[in-house]
Amino acid sequence: MQAILFTGLQASGKSSFYKQYFFNSHVRISLDLLRTRKRESKFLQLCLQTNTRFVVDNTNPTIEERRKYLALAKEHRYEVIGYFFQTSLAEALARNSEREGKERIKDIGLYDCHKKLTAPSFDEGFDRLFTVQLHNNGFIVEELIRELPEEQ
Repeated sequence: MQAILFTGLQASGKSSFYKQYFFNSHVRISLDLLRTRKRESKFLQLCLQTNTRFVVDNTNPTIEERRKYLALAKEHRYEVIGYFFQTSLAEALARNSEREGKERIKDIGLYDCHKKLTAPSFDEGFDRLFTVQLHNNGFIVEELIRELPEEQ
C-alpha cells in the first residue's frame, strides 16, 4: 500500500505530474476536486479502509498540514512517499497567469503559500522523498537519499 503526498506551490505542476505518473495506479485526493475538508476526509478514510493507493494532490506547504496524512497512512501501514515540486514564485505566478476560469487563482494565494512553504523531510516520517522540477514540458525527478547518522 502506498500513500503519496505532493508539496508545492499552486501552478508548480502537481496535477499534471499526477496525470502523467499516477493516473492509472493511484486515486487522487484533491481539495480542488472535493471542495471541502469533510469530503476529503471521507474519501481518505475510504482509501485507507480499502487499502487503496492514493495521492494527496494539494499544496501541503507545512509540516502541520502534512502530519495528518502521514499519521493516518502510517497507522494503516502504508509506505509514504513525498514529492516536493520545486519552482520559483515568479515561475508559478507566470504559469498561473496563463490559466483561465476556476483554474486560475488569485496571486495572493501563491504569495501566501510561498511564505509558509516548507520542504518535506525524512524527519516527518516519509519513507522516500523526491524533488520534481518542470523542464521543457516534462519533469525532472530526483530521489533524495536519507543521510545516515555518522558513527563515532
